Amino acid sequence: MKRLIQITVNGKRYEKAVSPSQTLVDFLRYELGLTGTKKGCELGDCGSCTVLLNGKPVNSCLVLAVQAHGKEVETIEGLATGEGLHPLQEAFVEKGAIQCGFCTPGMIMSAKYLLEQNPHPDQLQIRKAISGNLCRCTGYQKIIEAIAAASEKVKGDSP
Repeated sequence: MKRLIQITVNGKRYEKAVSPSQTLVDFLRYELGLTGTKKGCELGDCGSCTVLLNGKPVNSCLVLAVQAHGKEVETIEGLATGEGLHPLQEAFVEKGAIQCGFCTPGMIMSAKYLLEQNPHPDQLQIRKAISGNLCRCTGYQKIIEAIAAASEKVKGDSP
């Protein structure tokens, strides 16, 4: 029997009936049409489904939609604004960190959390922050450079 949940995704509130076994990644992709969040291993190992749940990164394949009832979710689609791409998205493009693009949304969401907690991370901190996100193209160096470049943009915006 379906359960009614209330959830805020990228600032928009939804009320939907969901199966108790439906994962958050499936809810986002198939109920809301937010396909930026990727389904990878579905075991919590690859990080391609990373979203922010109440501001913290989670593997949305391991969270049931009913567990997100009353909470806020931010997906990759929520980063860009009418003014343009988020600095992390811009940096990934500029540094060539996208490659095949499958891991990119999860990497960016993990990096967003890092920069919110520590706007001036060093390379070791960046590596640790994305350690739960696998890149099958083995392009970690460009990803690390992109995150560092985005942190410089944030630094440049500071007074």
